[in-house]
Amino acid sequence: MGTCYSHLSPDERIRIERLHCEQGLSVRRTARLVGRDKATVSRELKRGLRFASNENESYRPYRPKRLKTGPWTSMPFYSALAAQRRADLRRHESRKPHRMDSDRLRPWVMDALRRGWSPEPIEGRPKLEHPGDPVMRVSHECLHQWIHAKPQRDLDLRQYLPRGRKHRARRKGRKVRGPRIPMRVDIGQRPRAVDSRGQFGHRESDTVIGAAPSRVCIDTQVERKSRGPFARLVPDKSAMATARAEYEIHRDLPPRARIDRTWDNGTEASCHTLVDESLGLPAYFADPYSSWQRGTNENRNGRIRRYLPKKTPFDTLTQDELDAIAKETDDTPMKQPEYKTPNET
Repeated sequence: MGTCYSHLSPDERIRIERLHCEQGLSVRRTARLVGRDKATVSRELKRGLRFASNENESYRPYRPKRLKTGPWTSMPFYSALAAQRRADLRRHESRKPHRMDSDRLRPWVMDALRRGWSPEPIEGRPKLEHPGDPVMRVSHECLHQWIHAKPQRDLDLRQYLPRGRKHRARRKGRKVRGPRIPMRVDIGQRPRAVDSRGQFGHRESDTVIGAAPSRVCIDTQVERKSRGPFARLVPDKSAMATARAEYEIHRDLPPRARIDRTWDNGTEASCHTLVDESLGLPAYFADPYSSWQRGTNENRNGRIRRYLPKKTPFDTLTQDELDAIAKETDDTPMKQPEYKTPNET
């Protein structure tokens, strides 16, 4: 016969508070007296921890030291009453249907994922297509949690996310090294007006690298206001090949559509002055390991990677195929601006 499990009762929580917190008994001894497993009591004490704050008037810094105990201290403490309230709230919330259980929202979201949309545009696009319909609403965080939840594992929806990872990655810091680019102009000297994205013609630049032994790369340029990408194949990552690709991308554009560009600190941008001298297109360089300063370009590169994942050689890729990828990216809605596509912007 299997073990019968039950939730802790209010009386049991009061006994745990008295035995462990007031009398100072160990978790093992408290569990034995309450008649529960020690893991249950330990988990309850951790889950029911309460932190005193000025908002709930539990902590008064001017109180005498002898009175700074229990709820009158800034140290965490266990409260049976607060723990029971939280348990009741969790039980009430557990009976609410999940937002993604909607027969209208769920198919729409799954179709958008399979079309290559990322969670943030999926959050905002229904506001344009279904205004005033509260059922067709889901936050990108809720969507991420739903995709990674165990019931959806069989659907393998994680493969449709921008990076396709099984788990959400954490950010890590890096050691900053000195610049290696001659005549480098720091992003701090870039006109402040560029940050507002109000003017067309400011661009962000980068290189997408293919798999070895192929040396073919992709030079990407993204216009900051519209978020529209430009991409061109380059035979290698050399500075001269990159400068030539940049020249070919921008030479047919009117001067008002090519004002400046912002690079990372890769050596492929070492010949940036050649493009500046021939087209009047100055280059600014982001701080080392600060990809967020060129976030639009990084986002569009991630979009290209969904078609051309890492370890994909580019030697068989044609410029027409790359243009088709860029065009489809132009027709995909983004969180900014206002969940419109770059073409709509």
